[in-house]
Amino acid sequence: MALVQAGVVVLDCAEPEKLAAFYKALLDAEETHTTANRVEIKGAAGTRMAFRRDVNATPPSWPRPEHSLQVHLDFLVEDLDEAERKIVGLGGRPVDTKEPAGLFEERGYADPAGHSFTLLRVRPTAPKQG
Repeated sequence: MALVQAGVVVLDCAEPEKLAAFYKALLDAEETHTTANRVEIKGAAGTRMAFRRDVNATPPSWPRPEHSLQVHLDFLVEDLDEAERKIVGLGGRPVDTKEPAGLFEERGYADPAGHSFTLLRVRPTAPKQG
């Protein structure tokens, strides 16, 4: 049996319940454990995250240098535009904007508490022909 059974990404924030709600909706997740200072979730694709109360948490300011990147999450999506609409609708915001024209392979965002994450576009693979 493996010494470590599973890893959980933990984000410190002032309001773990609110931040957990954002990621639950984004990842189609379920709450797996809750205490007064921590909420844990597991996404439909197996992503495990927790949100720990820290009333003194300072959100990262990435891409600005002060309070630079403290943690970074990558999420794989097929449709960047659809995912962006959902993120903004849930209270997230774009932080790494690029030229307005064309499709991009990745885009940067911040969740409602200011933590950075990136959406990476995954191209569907077609079956080999012949």
